[in-house]
This record gives sequence, structure tokens and C-alpha cells, in this order.
Amino acid sequence: MADVLHIAQGSLRGTTIDGITAYLGVPYAAPPFGELRFAAPAPPEPWDGVRDATGFGPTVPKADYVDMYVPLFPEVVVPGEECLNLNVWTPDGSGLPVLVWIHGGAFTNGSNSVPEYDGTSFARHGIVVVSVNYRLGAEGFVYLDGAPANRGLLDQVAALRWVRKNIEAFGGDPDRVTVAGQSAGAWCVQTLLSMPQAKGLFQRAIAQSGGAQHYLNADQGRLVAGELAARLSVEPTRDDFAKLDPAVVAVAVRDLIGEIQGAPDPAKWGDLALSSQPYAPTVDGEVLENPPLPFLDPDVALLTGTTAEEARLILVASGAIGLIDETLLLQSASAYGLGADDVDIYRKARPDATPGDLLSAIVSDWYFRIPAIRSAEAHGADSWVYQFDWASPTLGSGHGVDLPFAFHTLDTPGLAPRLGDEPPVAIADTFHHVWVNFIKFGDPGWARYGNDRTVGVVNESVVSVSDPGGAERVLWEGVR
Repeated sequence: MADVLHIAQGSLRGTTIDGITAYLGVPYAAPPFGELRFAAPAPPEPWDGVRDATGFGPTVPKADYVDMYVPLFPEVVVPGEECLNLNVWTPDGSGLPVLVWIHGGAFTNGSNSVPEYDGTSFARHGIVVVSVNYRLGAEGFVYLDGAPANRGLLDQVAALRWVRKNIEAFGGDPDRVTVAGQSAGAWCVQTLLSMPQAKGLFQRAIAQSGGAQHYLNADQGRLVAGELAARLSVEPTRDDFAKLDPAVVAVAVRDLIGEIQGAPDPAKWGDLALSSQPYAPTVDGEVLENPPLPFLDPDVALLTGTTAEEARLILVASGAIGLIDETLLLQSASAYGLGADDVDIYRKARPDATPGDLLSAIVSDWYFRIPAIRSAEAHGADSWVYQFDWASPTLGSGHGVDLPFAFHTLDTPGLAPRLGDEPPVAIADTFHHVWVNFIKFGDPGWARYGNDRTVGVVNESVVSVSDPGGAERVLWEGVR
């Protein structure tokens, strides 16, 4: 792959290291500011000459993570307005499979320039990698009068259309595209699976730690917009929000999350007090016509799964895991729809577990594992389910622990608070190859999810297990 290539917008100069060329910060849509603020994404402007694509592009407006996550997920901030950009890593070749990565971060944080999302390892396996920025928080997801809903999703569709139009120039095959995401990114992936606008733009999907049940209905969208507007002393309209400094809006977005995650009032927030996600796709009847789960495209192969102890991230980072006693465990389980007898089922499978450990298992199932199973059930025959089992010395097998293993980027600085000092390379080899096999061949290496509920349990190797955690799974029938 040459350092300089031509695409529809103009010529690009990238950087080649050991046979892998990276083109960074390439605009796929116009800057979403001025008249385009809170609008649907507009096409990018062409340029003259050769554009330098050797450094990451601007990040979208956002504040830092809620305090408890700051040490675990270092943010990257790059100033500038051309924030609807993407990065491409590619080896020499043509007709190569493509991975499009949609980052997570609770719909308010993250970017395509986070170092552990480096696409080099995938490119070494003959895969063209594209990582996407999209609008976050109020800019991308708050349901405002006078603005198209789900602007962040529309950004992702625009990026996928850009890929379809341009990826052959990078050696990729536009008919061999896998779209993947983690956490909020996984919610986006499964939402895209249900959207007619995204039909035909990808053929495979990976949803890592995020299910299709997470969305807002229109009333919830209006509730969040109204609360955020009140904090900013404006009306929940596009015109009023467009007058505000994006940085000021981003801080208000973070503060509202802090309230919901710290001390949610169920009387005020309803189901959002459980999900703690006020910014998410809203079923508005136009951009997102229906709840995603019943409408997942059966023509797109799906790989979905979770870590073994997702909720440990929340409970360990907040310091709450050691403060939970039996009374609080039972009260919390009841809020999620389980009774004392159900808690005992969890206890029986974990005889040495503390009340905090048991609550972590229950929340992990409600929030992540059961939604992943429901997606596989609803999607149909061409679905695979995995469980990432390795436990870090700091967070156990918590949410986000598996990310650098999927990308095989364990040498990225700053991962020790999440992974400890010596995360095992053998597990990265295994998990990374699960993704590579699915992206290239449409098969991660074990049986599809069907009547025997086969799950690929990932550690130093992958073991096929029939219905792991089945006794707990059946407790959620009719509940979640």
C-alpha cells in the first residue's frame, strides 16, 4: 500500500510501518458546527493537493469520564472542528475483509484515537481496519425538538456509506464488512442491525458487552432532554442548545450521568435508574422506527458476548462492592426483578461469594449477559455467543477488561489499573484470533447458538460449553 492514495475527496498521505499503512483523521462528514450543529451529517468537502493523514484528527465535544472511571479509561482529546473523522489501517493487498470499529464510552466518552484501538494487529492478519468518531452526549443523542433524533447513529451510517464508497482504494472489499463495537458501541451495532438505513452496508457484526434492549422510548428521551435543558437554563430545542458552548453542554451531560449513577431517584427516572444510561438511541419513529431487538437483520452474521463479571467494573471502581450487605443485596435484587429464592440460586453456584460478589453477578446478567442471549435468540441461526473468562487482579473479568485482548494491544501504556502489570499474551492470542476468524471466515470457531445454547468460553483456549450459567439464565425468563 502506497503512502499516498486517492479517494473521492482527494489525495491522502499516510504512514507505513512494517508493511502496515495508517491513514488517520480522514473526514467522512462535514464539521457538525455552525448551521450543521444538531443536524444530520453532511457530506465532507473535497480538498486540493495531498492531505496529511499522519496524525489523529479532532475528537468530538465531550467532558472527561465520571471521576471513578478516569484512572481506568484515559481520555484522548484532540482540538479542532473536523471531528467526524475515521482512521484506516491497511496492509498490502486487495479484496480484503474490513473491520469497522465503533467505540464505547456510555455514549458520552471515548474516541477512535484511544491507543488500545490501534488496528495494526488486525491489519497484520490481512484485515483493513476503520475506526470511527461519532457525536456523543447531547450533540449526538439527546432528543431535541427541531433536530433529527439519534444524530450519533446517523453519523455511523454516514461513515459506513463512506466505507462502501472508498474502501476499495485502501484494499478493502465493500461486500466483506464487519461492524463491531463494545459497550455503547455494541448497543449501536445492534441498533444498526435493525435500521433500514444501514441495510447492506455490512455483512457481519460483533457486539461486545452490549445488548439490543438498551434504548430510550420517546417519553424517556423527552425526560432526559428536559432535565438537561433545565440544568442549562434553556428549552429542550435545537435552536436553544445550538446557542450554547459545546464544552458547557458536555459538562452538564457528565453531571447528569453522575446523578443517575450516584444516587438515582426511581420516582424521577423510572427504568433509567437501573440502566444508568440517559444518553442512548431513542425510538423516535423516524430514524429509529422500532425497538431494535425484534428487527435484527437475519442476513448479517452476529457474534455477541460478554465478560464473565461485567458489573465488577462499576462496583469496584465506585468502592461499593465491599459495602454491600445481605439486606442491600436483597433490596437491589428485588429492584432488578429477582426474589430471595433467586438470589439463593446465584449463591449456590458461588458458595464463597460475598454479598457484593452476588450483586455483581446479578447486575452483570441483567445489564449484559441476558441481553446478549436475547439478541442471539432473536437474531436466529447465524449467531454465536462467547464469554470472556480471564480475571484481572484489579477488576476481575469486569466490563472493558477484554478490549486490549480483542485488539491485541496489551503493550499500550496506561492499562495497568484495569489489567494489572502482566496481562497474559496467550489470552490475547486466543481472543484476537476469535475475532480474526469471524471477520475473515464468518465463523469464530465453535457451534452457533441454538437449542443447546453453545457458548465459546474464552481463556487461554476456547472451550465450547452448553448453557453456562443456565440455572441463573432461567430466572430471567419473563423478567429480562
